[in-house]
Amino acid sequence: MHRRRSGYLVILLMSALTFAPLHNAAHAGVISTEQYLNVVERQEALNRIDAVLAREEVQDRLKQLGVEPSEAIARAAALSDAELASLAENLEGLPAGADLLGVIGVVFIVLLILELVGVTDIFSRI
Repeated sequence: MHRRRSGYLVILLMSALTFAPLHNAAHAGVISTEQYLNVVERQEALNRIDAVLAREEVQDRLKQLGVEPSEAIARAAALSDAELASLAENLEGLPAGADLLGVIGVVFIVLLILELVGVTDIFSRI
C-alpha cells in the first residue's frame, strides 16, 4: 500500500516537473524617465483631444462632414506621437470656446491627410 502511494506521488511529481516549464514567465525591465514621460505626455494629449471631440457641437459638425465621432476618436488614438502633439498644441492655441470651427478644421485636416496617405478609409462613404 505504501508503494502504491509512492508510485502515485512519483507520477504526480513527474507530471508537475514536465508541465512546469510551459508556464510563461514574467519579464520586467527598467524604462528611462524619458520613455515614461513620453507615455504620460501622449496620454495627456489624447485626453485633451478626446475632451474636445466629446463636445456635442464638435460631434454634430463631424457628422455634418460625414465622419463618425467614434472613428475620429479612434483615428486620434492612431496618430503618431508627433502628430498627436501637433494636434493637441493646435487645440490649446485656440481661444477657449471661441473658435470651434478651427478645432473641427484641424481634426478634419488630420483626417484628410490620413485618408490621402491611405491610413484610413473614412471618407469612402461620402
